[in-house]
Amino acid sequence: MALITSHTLNGVDGIHACHIRVQLVEVENTDEPIFDTQMDVGGRLSQTISPKDINPLKLYDLVFFTGIYWKSRLANTEKANINEQTVVRFCMPDSEGHYHIPVILNPKSYSVWLSG
Repeated sequence: MALITSHTLNGVDGIHACHIRVQLVEVENTDEPIFDTQMDVGGRLSQTISPKDINPLKLYDLVFFTGIYWKSRLANTEKANINEQTVVRFCMPDSEGHYHIPVILNPKSYSVWLSG
């Protein structure tokens, strides 16, 4: 089993960005997510993936649905937020690997790094 983990932080005030919906999709097959879940109260995700669902030659998107998150936290969301989704595209060359993808979120930007 592969493991995908993430930790999301709110870059505006430094708190954990919790309860954000997140999906993993294969880029060429976005109609069927591999998983569709949400970050926990600590802004963390830990999801195992069967090796049969991973193709080392394919690309994957980890999609964070950040628009709803910001609308619940910002007073004037029409002008403050343009990030409806934050998408991290990556590959998984090891179907038994651990892929850690931390993200710092802001209403108009994000920072991400991959470790694994």
